[in-house]
Amino acid sequence: MSEATEQVISGLEGVLACESSIAYIDGSVPELSFRGYDIHDIAQTLTFEQVTYLIWHDRLPNAEELRAFSADLAARRAVPKAILDVLRALPQAGHPMAGLRTAVSMLGALDAHADNLSPEDNVRKAKDLTAQMPTIVAAQARLQRGQEPIAPDPSLSHAANYCYMLSGKRPDETTTRTFDTMLILYAEHETNASTFACRVVSGTEADFYSAVVAGIGAIKGPLHGGAIDEVMRMFLEIEAPERATAYVDEALAARRKLPGFGHRVYRAGDPRATQLRTMAQQLGAASGDERWFSIATAAAQRMQEVKGIIANVDYFAAPVLYHLGFPLNVFTNVI
Repeated sequence: MSEATEQVISGLEGVLACESSIAYIDGSVPELSFRGYDIHDIAQTLTFEQVTYLIWHDRLPNAEELRAFSADLAARRAVPKAILDVLRALPQAGHPMAGLRTAVSMLGALDAHADNLSPEDNVRKAKDLTAQMPTIVAAQARLQRGQEPIAPDPSLSHAANYCYMLSGKRPDETTTRTFDTMLILYAEHETNASTFACRVVSGTEADFYSAVVAGIGAIKGPLHGGAIDEVMRMFLEIEAPERATAYVDEALAARRKLPGFGHRVYRAGDPRATQLRTMAQQLGAASGDERWFSIATAAAQRMQEVKGIIANVDYFAAPVLYHLGFPLNVFTNVI
């Protein structure tokens, strides 16, 4: 190999691996859109089911299509008993992402058509996993708390059912709308690490489940989706808004990496983080407990002052999920 071609691109930064017709990102603005729809517009006005249909079909559904699509997903939520048996057999102190990864792999082993790579069968698998993964996440979360899993309720929306299976209580309108918005904000982000992992595996003509398992493995890492629970643990450690500045200074002096900051693409701020910041503020005000938003704001301000680094999407997602009552150890799983 000649010297002219010997170039290592660390982290593949700046390397163009593919083109996406689903998401458009402009980190300098910043801007994020799904199929031409601005993220702020769809997050505030659409449901998870509508956005999923949009991503898969390149258009929004009409009323009848949405009804049929939502009913189809709802009918697929139940998981085989073997999956629940596997979750019961896992160490209850284990990482929930390991449980999700194992359960999805098990679903692949149980699917007699797992190796059918036709577009039609892959759509079927995509629908199954979209519907079933919340059931798996909620079941494991309850088992880890010594509670029995709750069967999905097909009469509830995707977001409402997810909350119901986790808590055992039917969520109010604010909780459902907030969680729906969060699911939309995380629904698509071009070729991030987990998507890239899925594409690498599917590119070998491995089965659909193997690709998804690879993606779950990637998103488990703290440099990807695994940062959300670490952010909330940081806020709990800071404990009070007036301690946030000193906490950041001490961490930086010790050269300790703080979770929830920085992004390879969004240099001028993450549009999803902007949305989540507003949600965290509103939830804090509505609950009468603005401590977590105040801590988050103070720490983010100090980090920007000292390092010029802006909070990313996971940063304000943490207090939102905490206000919704989600267990800390499932933060990464639920999104």
